[in-house]
Amino acid sequence: MTTSDQRVAVIIPAKDEEDRIGATVRAARAIPHVDLVVVVDDGSSDGTQKAARTAGATVIRHSVNRGKASAMETGASVVAMRDEEGRPARLLLFLDADLGESAVEAAPLVEPVLAGAADCTIAALPPQEGAAGLGFVTGLAFKAIRRATGWRPRQPISGQRCLTRKAFDAARPLAAGWGVETGMTIDLLVAGFTLQEVVCEIKHRASGGDWAGQRHRADQYKGVFMAVNGRRFRRVRVPKAKRRGVSVDFEPYNAFGG
Repeated sequence: MTTSDQRVAVIIPAKDEEDRIGATVRAARAIPHVDLVVVVDDGSSDGTQKAARTAGATVIRHSVNRGKASAMETGASVVAMRDEEGRPARLLLFLDADLGESAVEAAPLVEPVLAGAADCTIAALPPQEGAAGLGFVTGLAFKAIRRATGWRPRQPISGQRCLTRKAFDAARPLAAGWGVETGMTIDLLVAGFTLQEVVCEIKHRASGGDWAGQRHRADQYKGVFMAVNGRRFRRVRVPKAKRRGVSVDFEPYNAFGG
């Protein structure tokens, strides 16, 4: 197989994103190797479903909101049904629904996975205009990942990720709620997969300092806390004696070396 034979499916969990989902889908379709965009409408009460379909996405709808992890698994299952026997499984590129035209900037996530340098890539985003968080959620996730695996990611809760089907299946079942990215990172590194952060000039709607923004960050913190403590209780970690040592920013990291 050559890299030109490898296809990529974009999966976009979405809830009440009527105003942005169309632009996000169109931009995602422009990423090289992408031949399928799946939007999982997770119980929206607006026109998200219609807007996504009009923009060219395959749309699957949850009649009630089931959360991001469930939407990701639904999207991955739809892609698996579209994969063809005798051809390699598509790489899975997960994007947030609110990226708009900047979704095309996720293209650099594909190449390291396509080339076999990493099993999963994670977008490192520039500072987002209007962001009002104090770093509590990111700090919790960072410390948990470092403690469990030795890796020191710059943006541990980034939702823009490209990974192989094998890696995705190894991370299932995904952590519920907003802990999905932290749980996935820990589980993949403990399972021996290689992860890499990649700088991407992506812009998304930042959570502000109003009540809605504070509630969102509280929900994020709760999700990460539950994912982290569930793994601590089950002793999901890389033994310190087997760890490779300090990670280097933006280089592939395998917790067991190599």
